[in-house]
Amino acid sequence: MKSKLILAVAGAVALSGLTAYAHHSFTATYQEDEILTIEGTLVQFMYRNPHSFVHVMAPDENGTMQRWGVEWGGAGQLGAQGVQRDSLRAGDHVVVTGPPSRNRRDHRMLLRYLERPSDGFTYGRDPNQTFD
Repeated sequence: MKSKLILAVAGAVALSGLTAYAHHSFTATYQEDEILTIEGTLVQFMYRNPHSFVHVMAPDENGTMQRWGVEWGGAGQLGAQGVQRDSLRAGDHVVVTGPPSRNRRDHRMLLRYLERPSDGFTYGRDPNQTFD
């Protein structure tokens, strides 16, 4: 009986060191049936897993400058698509398109398309582009 208790405690201790990973639903966080475009100055590019983020200073619907948190793919995914840690830098002028947060006061969105007009760098598919 005592050995079973020791094994149970040892197992619990071993398992407690594991991190539980959960993924959120983009549909629960973002208004997937709506597309928003912001244009502004890149403040920060957080190239990391499980999701990268770009932070952009851009006006909201009232013209007030806001810091937008834009969720992107993970570093591994982006790296496989040619986006590297130094692909974007603070101060870059960018245009970002994607679904906005369900809570508009958060000034968040999910990145679907990014363009840096100064050199033509793009990521994703421009939702405004039509194919005939």
